[in-house]
Amino acid sequence: MKPADALALLEAIYKDTLALRQRHVAAARRVSGYEFNNAYQYVINREDVHLTWLRDAIADAGGTLAEVPEPEITGEATRLMAEDRELAGAFVARWKDKIAALSNARHRTMLGLMLGETLEQQRFFALGVAGETDLLGRREGGRARGVVLPTRWVE
Repeated sequence: MKPADALALLEAIYKDTLALRQRHVAAARRVSGYEFNNAYQYVINREDVHLTWLRDAIADAGGTLAEVPEPEITGEATRLMAEDRELAGAFVARWKDKIAALSNARHRTMLGLMLGETLEQQRFFALGVAGETDLLGRREGGRARGVVLPTRWVE
């Protein structure tokens, strides 16, 4: 793959990853159940790491970064998690073969790790849809109860 084609691929994956991250931020604002919201926070954190990796690779190649606004979404938690499960699967399907064709081993490995973590996120969302509450692992002494606040800071 030519360097210009590899850069275009990195830029497209960056934009797609950023769109998923923004979607997850918007969903986290709507999903108040403690365990489900924690899963979203974990997913967002990992996506921030992925975006940093991509940003660095794109900057090294002299590319540009897209901006994607946070979408307006509505709905209840189960529906949002079901949609996010499907979006994760579509993301992996869309990029898997293109990533495998990359000649740059560093980029191929980085993107392969991202795809693996996206499949893990898909599993979190599938567990949430099924009503499981221990999405990130079992808690000692049982599960947490309650909801998170709709805003991060309250004064």
